Amino acid sequence: MLWILFALPSISGLASWSQQLIFSLSTRYGYWSIFALMAMESSSLPVPSEVVMSVAGLLAAQGAFSFEYAFIAGLAGATIGMAVDYYIAYFIEKDVVYKHLKRLHLSEKRLDAFSEWFERNGSKMVFLTRLLPVVRTVISFPAGFAKMDQKKFFAYSISGTAIWNAVLMAFGYYALNANNAALVMAAVAVAAILLYLAYAIVAKRVRKRG
Repeated sequence: MLWILFALPSISGLASWSQQLIFSLSTRYGYWSIFALMAMESSSLPVPSEVVMSVAGLLAAQGAFSFEYAFIAGLAGATIGMAVDYYIAYFIEKDVVYKHLKRLHLSEKRLDAFSEWFERNGSKMVFLTRLLPVVRTVISFPAGFAKMDQKKFFAYSISGTAIWNAVLMAFGYYALNANNAALVMAAVAVAAILLYLAYAIVAKRVRKRG
């Protein structure tokens, strides 16, 4: 676990850079930026929801956003994004999707592992995975391939995503709005490490059972 101590400065720096970029986009384009970024994140594009929704919470604390409207924009965007991946998998043959995984920034090995995990654990895993980093955007494909009931898919996905977004916004509202810069950076770094560890643990278990 000593690697965490050495990784802390780089993780903190990356989080700070991402935060500044998304902060700039959000202040310029408002709620539409939150909507668009979360739609991209939920459709498997490399956009960090951890930063997007935290920044939305920060802007709400500063009075630039309404907390409620920013939350709705983020959830609406995420719903559109997850629907894109789900319906791609639902209507298009698996072999066709696999040919274009690189464009979706996914690997066949990882998608196969999560597909098997989904098949073993059932549709309720959709809700659980929406509460985990990285995994949360991958699960739409296995659900679509399995022809999961659409109502259940969106009910579980939206419920889990709503909790995820609310927690991130609360983090931004209370932690990132602190006047102490060192405290802010420490909070961002610790949160990034914890999220990565959560993903690493789940991914390891998936690989072992796959």
